[in-house]
Amino acid sequence: MLNGLFKKTKYITVAPNKINTEEIEVQKPNIPNGMWVKCHSCGQILYWKDLEENHLTCQYCKVHFRVNSRDRIASIVDEDSFIELDEKLSSKNPLAFPGYDEKVKGLQEETGLIEAVVCGIAKIDDIDIVIAVMDSRFIMASMGSAVGEKITRAVEMATEKRVPIIIFTASSGARMQEGMYSLMQMAKTSAALGRHNQEGLLYIAVLTDPTTGGVTASFAMLGDIILAEPGTLIGFAGKRVIEQTIKQKLPDGFQRAEFLLKHGFIDAIIERKDLKATLGEILKLHRGVN
Repeated sequence: MLNGLFKKTKYITVAPNKINTEEIEVQKPNIPNGMWVKCHSCGQILYWKDLEENHLTCQYCKVHFRVNSRDRIASIVDEDSFIELDEKLSSKNPLAFPGYDEKVKGLQEETGLIEAVVCGIAKIDDIDIVIAVMDSRFIMASMGSAVGEKITRAVEMATEKRVPIIIFTASSGARMQEGMYSLMQMAKTSAALGRHNQEGLLYIAVLTDPTTGGVTASFAMLGDIILAEPGTLIGFAGKRVIEQTIKQKLPDGFQRAEFLLKHGFIDAIIERKDLKATLGEILKLHRGVN
């Protein structure tokens, strides 16, 4: 009954030196660079054009990829309405920090930016605004003296023109290479926003991933309305630093936008695809009140 069940198979072996490897052609797939990208959250492989059409949001896990300042501005303001302010303003090296000048110059060439924030006047739904957008590609959008100065000037422009200001934050905090000069920007930007507020003008803060350190401790949390994108990391010190300081275990996700919304630190979480429409509605309501 079991006869032939375990049949032996004859193999023909060829010595390795008999194989002509030059005649074997390996066909490699011709995939252009940048066509596919791996989601850093769920690990899915995404087609770049589909990702762009979905506002750089993963179609599987809905995580929001980081957006550079130019693309952010293009997606938010009315077409051809943006006029940049202080585009040539850049940081010096007040502490003669080793390698800082070279780092800044290299990033300027790599990103096409002069500094880590882009500011300008624009329109949203035909309503005049001033907008500032931080860009995490430039020293993780750390706030040096030039970043603080540009944001302060943008706020002062909004106050002068009596229009709302919208600031998109994305920062690792103060720029250590500039020491106290960097920390001084926290007070300077906050003071400018205080004067803007005294005039009864609107400030909308939009927190994007990540918003941390001195930026969180200053202008990021001073908005009349504070919005955030889903999953945004928002905090001052890092989780490990806090746990080591207070000797307690912190809850999972306590520095994410969803946790902060639940505990009243922000007003709403808005998906990127809905941001322009939401900002437009807020601006219309505010204009109606005024």
